[in-house]
Amino acid sequence: MASAAEQMASNISWGAFGKAKELQSRILFALGLLIVYRIGTFIPVPGIDAIALRDFVDQAQTGIGGILNMFSGGAIGRMAIFALGIMPYISASIIIQLMTAMVPQLEQLKKEGEQGRKKINQYTRYGTVLLALFQAYGLSKGLEASGLVTAPGFVTFQLPCIITLVGGTMFLMWLGEQITARGIGNGISLIIFVGIVAELPAALAQFFSQGRSGALSPAVILGVMVMVVTVIAFIVFMERALRKVHIQYPKRQVGMKVYGGESSHLPIKVNPAGVIPAIFASALLLLPTTVSTFSGTQTSPLMSTILAYFGPGQPLYLLFFTVMIVFFSYFYTANVAFKTDEVADNLKKQNGFVPGIRPGAKTAEYLDFVVTRTLVLGSGYLAAVCLLPEILRSQLSIPFYFGGTSLLIVVSVTMDTITQVQSHLLAHQYEGLIEKSQLRGKNRSKARRKARK
Repeated sequence: MASAAEQMASNISWGAFGKAKELQSRILFALGLLIVYRIGTFIPVPGIDAIALRDFVDQAQTGIGGILNMFSGGAIGRMAIFALGIMPYISASIIIQLMTAMVPQLEQLKKEGEQGRKKINQYTRYGTVLLALFQAYGLSKGLEASGLVTAPGFVTFQLPCIITLVGGTMFLMWLGEQITARGIGNGISLIIFVGIVAELPAALAQFFSQGRSGALSPAVILGVMVMVVTVIAFIVFMERALRKVHIQYPKRQVGMKVYGGESSHLPIKVNPAGVIPAIFASALLLLPTTVSTFSGTQTSPLMSTILAYFGPGQPLYLLFFTVMIVFFSYFYTANVAFKTDEVADNLKKQNGFVPGIRPGAKTAEYLDFVVTRTLVLGSGYLAAVCLLPEILRSQLSIPFYFGGTSLLIVVSVTMDTITQVQSHLLAHQYEGLIEKSQLRGKNRSKARRKARK
């Protein structure tokens, strides 16, 4: 039998959406900020030779430059003020979370609740500034070395370029925080999502034009389309897959009545970390190559070797990508998404227990065992989705970047945003029911008073 929440969710309609004014304002606010982001991807950094940059980007489009362009929403291809994108913030988040697990002071901050979280967020912002400064400086030097600048020099180009790029990244970080707090969905994920979706029409047009020119056979085009649909269906299925742990609540007697004795389930997602491991792994792969892509003839032999072995589709690239996805799946789940110690403590406080397992530490150990085994499937699914298109793209020589990470981000962020919209609609319906019940109560009390008079 469906629960009350499920019955209400099934009754959600456009009429209910039209009455949820707060949800509408949140969606409009998020859309407005995302439009601001898209406008920023077309504002160029001062001092760039647009013609030379276009030729350079066309040459790098099928390699690592295609990945950078996809994640920045085309901003790096146009060398816009948002060329660094949100990746410095994601890289800083990775570093801070790794340090939180290893540094006792940061771990203690994490346990201090809201104040500790604000402090850690502040450290993440400082790390973002440092990483953005490093990447912006390297990018400005690389642009000069590649002959893509109209007026080379530290004062004439490098300094304005660094200030512009770092300012753009910090502004994007602020936009993401505002969307999360006052809009709908996760702001950082939505910024990446919009950047990817904005580049899809041009990529598809290029893909089909290659088919018309005969560079790609109809069988390859049809196979890619079938693969995309299949991968999307697989992602939706796996993101909704759950491992249910049976939970029992003891009976308690109050007077002559017996309460409780209920059983429930603790849902554990097959992929509790969501799209975060794929984003983190991609950020680590892009961090050393962001500058190298624009280093031109000044690339050192060591960096040339690294780029040769860690290019998209290369064995070392695929191996490193897989290892990072698996590592971050376990790390993010254990430290953020599903903390077994906290879950066990909450069950103990609610007098709930897993049948046959003692509450407390034993329950935490059992949940660790279940989550570890479940993540074997979850991390394997993430790695397969992210790597399969990479392998096929390199083998079939598809002329634009097509990655499973992009597809995973698009589908996962869409599902998460729709879930949040449904949650807001359910909350609005609950508020409406409460208001109606209060009005009915007032009307009944008024009717009784009139009857007495």
